[in-house]
Amino acid sequence: MIKRIETQEELDAAWQLRKDIFVDEQNVPVSEELDDLDQVPTTIHVLAADEEGPTATGRILLDGPGRVHLGRICVAKRTRGSGLGRILMSELERIAAEEYSADGKLTIDLSAQDSAQGFYGRLGYEIIDDRRYLDAGIWHRDMRKIIAR
Repeated sequence: MIKRIETQEELDAAWQLRKDIFVDEQNVPVSEELDDLDQVPTTIHVLAADEEGPTATGRILLDGPGRVHLGRICVAKRTRGSGLGRILMSELERIAAEEYSADGKLTIDLSAQDSAQGFYGRLGYEIIDDRRYLDAGIWHRDMRKIIAR
């Protein structure tokens, strides 16, 4: 089950999953993982869970009319390879399009870790330019997808 986060308890569960994956697994400093953008009123968080607990999360940041940035996308180790990441992305895109499309169009940007670029590419995201950069000690590239409703 994937749902839009509505309570502080659900947000805390998403933060814990992000900490488990980004901070504990990938050694991202906690000060860089949790940020003020989590609390902006236009930020939308989603959480997937099963009978064992949280399995995936991500957030949608409003960049401007018809433009969003997806981020903090992660899937629990125990559910990786199950197709959950693809389902999570589909739900993030659906919600973003419903909330933030302009004139039926939405540009979605994301910062993809090198190891995830193939995954995002299979979902229709394209690398924007040749720039490759370190974010929290992990190599990334910017990717984009444009959807129309």
